[in-house]
Amino acid sequence: QVQLVESGGGLVQAGGSLRLSCAASGIIISAYTMAWYRQAPGKQRELVAQITAGSSPNYAAFVNSRFTISRDNAKNTVILQMNSLKSEDTAVYYCYARRIGFTYWGQGTQVTVSS
Repeated sequence: QVQLVESGGGLVQAGGSLRLSCAASGIIISAYTMAWYRQAPGKQRELVAQITAGSSPNYAAFVNSRFTISRDNAKNTVILQMNSLKSEDTAVYYCYARRIGFTYWGQGTQVTVSS
């Protein structure tokens, strides 16, 4: 059974930082493109950042160098370091794993940024 378990969300003031972790079990993430998505109330889920199996990162334009995605294949974990948080970053953040023929989602972790 595949599980992606997110942690690290919470309440933070604008300008602060959070570090999200996604611990995977049931898959070997080194074979997957891993990503973080987010969904704010009343909005569609959107891509925040992704990192390929070869560790090439890509970011949504709104990230603007504030976030860093990384992977630790030895720990089967993906990290999203978020700095300079804004109120508009408030959302549920989801971990995502993809390879040909397979996609998996985590349950999400709430990030709330107070202004």
